[in-house]
Amino acid sequence: MLKKYKPYIIEILIALAVGGLSAYFTKDSMADFEALTKPPLSPPGFLFPIVWTILFTLMGISAGMVYKASGSVPFIYRLSLVVNFLWSIIFFNMEAYLFAFIWLLLLLVLIILTIVEYSKVSKTAAYLQIPYLVWVAFAGYLNFFIWLLN
Repeated sequence: MLKKYKPYIIEILIALAVGGLSAYFTKDSMADFEALTKPPLSPPGFLFPIVWTILFTLMGISAGMVYKASGSVPFIYRLSLVVNFLWSIIFFNMEAYLFAFIWLLLLLVLIILTIVEYSKVSKTAAYLQIPYLVWVAFAGYLNFFIWLLN
């Protein structure tokens, strides 16, 4: 039974670890973030960890699906996790908002490439990445306007 779910468990834990470490390394910057001028449609701060937990879980499930179907997870997905992690450091800790926006564009490209790669193995796994793509695009909107307004 465990063998059947092992790839899912491992991939979900990897994705959640990336998110958890990112949150840990940026937690001291949250007060500064709250003080920023934000654009319209900015969600309340409490929503971010909820959404990211859901997204990282979906990312892990889809990576598990791809692993089960093909025996590996594309490097492009692993690279997107690293870029995602580093975006938080660039944006929150370094407060390099323009560079963070450009970095986020790189992440969007990597997510699109991940979706393309996943679709070759599992359409469902690819579809599970779409909420991540949409949220990161929305984060791009927020990031860009935070740069403009601050």
